[in-house]
Amino acid sequence: MRILPLITLLLAVNQLFGQTPLNKTSQRTITQISPYYFGPNAFAVPEMLDGRVQTTLRAELATDYFKGFRGDRTVDAAFKLNVPLWTDRVNLSVWMPAMEWYRNTDESLAACRVQDENIEDARSGHLAGDVYVSTDMQILRESDIIPDLVLRAALKTASGFESFHARYYDSPGYFFDISVGKSVAVGQSEKWKHRLRAALTTGFLCWQTDLGRQNDATQFGVMGKWENTFFSLSVSLAGYSGWEHNNQNGELAHDRPTVLRSDLVCHFGQLDAVAVYQYGLRDYPYHLLRLGVAYRLDILSIMK
Repeated sequence: MRILPLITLLLAVNQLFGQTPLNKTSQRTITQISPYYFGPNAFAVPEMLDGRVQTTLRAELATDYFKGFRGDRTVDAAFKLNVPLWTDRVNLSVWMPAMEWYRNTDESLAACRVQDENIEDARSGHLAGDVYVSTDMQILRESDIIPDLVLRAALKTASGFESFHARYYDSPGYFFDISVGKSVAVGQSEKWKHRLRAALTTGFLCWQTDLGRQNDATQFGVMGKWENTFFSLSVSLAGYSGWEHNNQNGELAHDRPTVLRSDLVCHFGQLDAVAVYQYGLRDYPYHLLRLGVAYRLDILSIMK
């Protein structure tokens, strides 16, 4: 189990240094391999951490409903698994849209630049998505002065297909980010134990494009959270900004997706009820509504 975080890190570093070098021609060419031109699950903005890792085994099943700004619809069944490895400071996270069902419109097909020969087949369908694997490491623990700090190293597989239908890139990607968080107690209720928390994140994210090169992006995010014994409510603004942007011919890469997201998690013993709403502010033309349930188990205590 202890070798798993090292494997994740080594694979990510290998991708970082194993890319095709840029030349002047490829630097001037816009690839349009970005979330704006693909389905909502094609390297969406990663869910922001609040400076803490999961200290228990947590398995979440959810249903996502995406309403596109261009009239398209996507429904998926998604799962996420967090597994503490040998300490409460490190966990392995795995998540993916296990299966999505989609329906496009003429407007969405045109905006995604689906080729004429693929339009009819791209109007509707279903397929499995990309798998994401990350190692989340608690570098600092919160004290009176010191904040929580988490380092995350993640890989995106190329298991998602149908790039010609503008659903997934069919190419790998990865990201590294650091999240810092600090909480302050509010109120006097011993039962509820209200706390307000602020968190910031920054990092590096990249993905392979169709010209044998990678698009490099800077991650960013800010979060506010209200939490107590029974529930937590957070609001975050997060995204990433690629280097392509646009070229001298006015072509747009739309590689700077930014989203506003709210998460409500209600605790019922070892079960969590999850509700999420997300709105695409830039280069991510989708509303997201997520409903899910999660189960938590303190396996570290059981293993002692």
